[in-house]
Amino acid sequence: MKRLLSTSYTESFFNLSLFMLRVSFGVLICLNHGIPKISHYSAWKTQFFDPFRIGSANTLMLSIFAEVFAAMLLVLGLFSRLSALILAVDMLFASFIYHRGQPINGYEDAIMYFFAFLCIFLLGPGKISVDGMAGN
Repeated sequence: MKRLLSTSYTESFFNLSLFMLRVSFGVLICLNHGIPKISHYSAWKTQFFDPFRIGSANTLMLSIFAEVFAAMLLVLGLFSRLSALILAVDMLFASFIYHRGQPINGYEDAIMYFFAFLCIFLLGPGKISVDGMAGN
């Protein structure tokens, strides 16, 4: 019971927790958001949301880069902080530009992803990562 109420933690559980956070959110965003964008690329390239006026296909490519490539780098723990920052920015745009004006249940997933990626950005990847093993 004393351990349940304790605010202390061990370094190994801290690193294991960061590993689980990185892998779970990286895999989830890739499978649920990135891969469908690749699968439907030809249909979506002309109608994808384009807030920057750079073209729907270019905006879709940026989103695919974040949600597939940056997510997989995050899962590996390679360039983790940069990958987490890219994903956090992607989720900010999804939350506050794409879903603007919708009820919160329409974009609560994007907000949850944002805070998970922000935590990874702030804390780093932990020692159970390529970055951690390289001493970065």
